[in-house]
Amino acid sequence: MAYHEPVMLAEVREAMQPRSGGVYVDATLGHGGHTAMLLEASAPNGRVIGIERDVRNLESARERLGHDARVTFVHRDYRSLAKILDEQGIHAVDGILLDVGFSSAHVDDASRGFSFQQEGPLDMRYDQSQPLTAATIVNTWPEDELTRIFLVYGEEPKARHITRAILERRATQPFATTTDLANVVAAALGRRGKLHPATRAFQALRIVVNGELDALEAVLPQAAASLKPGGRLCVITFHSLEDRIVKRFLRAQTELSPLTKRPVVPTATEAVQNPRARSAKLRAAQKQNTNDPYARSLVHGAHATSGTRSRIGSRVEHRVLRGDALVRCRLRASDVFRNHAGLRHA
Repeated sequence: MAYHEPVMLAEVREAMQPRSGGVYVDATLGHGGHTAMLLEASAPNGRVIGIERDVRNLESARERLGHDARVTFVHRDYRSLAKILDEQGIHAVDGILLDVGFSSAHVDDASRGFSFQQEGPLDMRYDQSQPLTAATIVNTWPEDELTRIFLVYGEEPKARHITRAILERRATQPFATTTDLANVVAAALGRRGKLHPATRAFQALRIVVNGELDALEAVLPQAAASLKPGGRLCVITFHSLEDRIVKRFLRAQTELSPLTKRPVVPTATEAVQNPRARSAKLRAAQKQNTNDPYARSLVHGAHATSGTRSRIGSRVEHRVLRGDALVRCRLRASDVFRNHAGLRHA
């Protein structure tokens, strides 16, 4: 079987610095590429908890790594991180990795409905036991909420054009496939450079279907609290909305010290060999021993110039078309669809 290629493997190893006897969490197990590295680097007695919400990915990782008794496979959403560790009898860990977003396996499998380049059902769920699908959203959600998801989660300046095209089409025939939706969006927007017109709309739908930003906001405080003093948190993001949440969270923490001034990006070689890695950004931080007065003073000093704390991912900036004017506004991403229970996953 061909496994998903892990992104920035060497950089994650350098940032995490796994060691023998350490306990680590790969909260986005995927096909197990990062976990394989953590197991190797923490041999002979390190341990890895691999969390994955997509059962197909979990089975692939189990097939790849199941021979190693040092890895524990957990089929859950990583927003339940604290509860998972408690169930495993683990009070604190030496490192946590979050490689957020979707994998190549999702894009390459047309039946999962993530790709606008292959025909498949309009699905986009990581966990296929959940009820909310992309088809449900485009076929039933009202105009204002469709416009908002394309603006906020897709950062699509022509969100209203897409929404109008969707409403006009679904009035006569509901959407059923990825290519059907992609063609309607492309017709509404026209071609613009190398980027497919449906790219941002599909990103927005995927994020909303899976509650990706809510999950990221939920797991970051749990990850920080679950680290031992000296433990390290590594987060790989793939678009600005995710990276903004991580950046603001790290800036707001007094117990976490960033390990790099700027996010680490893939090498030129990796970007050529694995084009899907090109947009990846790695941010890493280390938990300080706040019982040490000297370390505590350093941490507080580092944050003293940051000004008022930012709420993690509290606001997403975007542009909204109102008549002929472009106005700047801010919306709380977590409040956009307050009334949709389908986004509230356990």
